[in-house]
Amino acid sequence: MKAKAVLTALGVVLAAPAANAQDMMRDVDLTSPAMVSAEMSRAEVETVLTKASAAAPADFTGKRLSGLDLSGLDMSGAILRAARLNRTKLAGAHLDRAILDQAWLLEADLTGASLKGANLFAAQMARARLDGADLTGARIAADLTGASLVGASIAEAHLGADMRNQSMGLMRAVLRSANLAGLNARNADLSRVDLEFASLKGADLTGASLRSAQLGGADLSGATVIGTDFEGADLVSSKLIAPIGLDRAKNLDKARNSERVIRK
Repeated sequence: MKAKAVLTALGVVLAAPAANAQDMMRDVDLTSPAMVSAEMSRAEVETVLTKASAAAPADFTGKRLSGLDLSGLDMSGAILRAARLNRTKLAGAHLDRAILDQAWLLEADLTGASLKGANLFAAQMARARLDGADLTGARIAADLTGASLVGASIAEAHLGADMRNQSMGLMRAVLRSANLAGLNARNADLSRVDLEFASLKGADLTGASLRSAQLGGADLSGATVIGTDFEGADLVSSKLIAPIGLDRAKNLDKARNSERVIRK
């Protein structure tokens, strides 16, 4: 698929407020060279990075970088808007303040990567691996369906929908069926986020906002919920088994389907 066709398909993704990940990408040929190949080598990427500066950051906008091993590289501040990084290895990479808006990171390996303050707006990250990654303060309106963020940090990150600007449909993080065990989500904005069937076992949700979030079938067993705001959250069939600080959670009485929560 040519770049123009990919971006056209991405426009369909942005305009679909309620479709699931498979429906949103059904018109995109994920096996095409544009989605699975690389037009640069690791050495060429490193060359671009060495020439970058704060005033002129490395720019990989729209580049095909799928399948490369970019583990450990310092790509802090790099512009990767609409870049294709499907199945790319970025383990231990530094992507602090990087711009990854509309980027494709399907099944990418970001294990232990640092993405502090990064922008991930409309990024496609289904089944990506971010175990131990640090996304503190990041803006994450990405599709992370089936992703793994075991032991990762999204502390003070913004994953919720900005209801003042939703001209392209409901843009917020989608973490359906994601593994978020041990996640640090202290003071994170998870309002209206799709967390259906996600595992939040042992997660730290202290001070986090789950206002109007979708938590159907989610597992919050052993999670810390001190100061967590549940107003409007849908808790149908969610598991709240031995949570820590439930008596100090906020607006649990204003959650939807709270009578259908599994408590033991």
